[in-house]
Amino acid sequence: MTDELETLLEMLALKDERRTGWVLRGIEAPESVAAHTWGTATLCLLYADRADAAVDRDRAVSMALVHDIAEARTGDVATRAKRDDQRISADEKAARERDALDDLFEPFREQELLALWEEYEERETATATFVKDMDLIDNCLQALKYEREDRYDETEPNDAFSEFENLDEFFATATPRIRTSIGEELFEAIKARYEAEIGRDCKLP
Repeated sequence: MTDELETLLEMLALKDERRTGWVLRGIEAPESVAAHTWGTATLCLLYADRADAAVDRDRAVSMALVHDIAEARTGDVATRAKRDDQRISADEKAARERDALDDLFEPFREQELLALWEEYEERETATATFVKDMDLIDNCLQALKYEREDRYDETEPNDAFSEFENLDEFFATATPRIRTSIGEELFEAIKARYEAEIGRDCKLP
């Protein structure tokens, strides 16, 4: 039980782990990784029945809950729109996260949790593909929320986002990765609302 409690405390650090992309953009009081996890899980709960392929809603929610747990150990590595801007490669990121999860899940003897994460990473099932889309949609919704609440200074120079205006990069990162019809439908609706509020078309690849 001692090992479990210590591991739980480490995992709960995600409540305070700020999401790197928003920090780089200079968002005031950005969301935590745990908040993003909740957002993704909620989207899975609400939209699984509207997916274009058979999606197991309970499995999707569980997958959403574990998809970023490794970041309690590895930290949040932001995905960027341009490959040259990635801090580490996708393969290296996955390897680090798998090592972290092997250790974090060990006290609970829950191999199924690691299997859920692996399924999410491989994106070879309808459920995993759907969950990844909801992960991206949560980012876009959050960008719309921050734009609406004026949570950053767009006039402040920012080398990390020099090629994009406002919060366009978060949409640019999502657009080539979305693979489901419900993901596309939600993305287009959120992007249209965002473009209406910034008064121009979003810059996409």
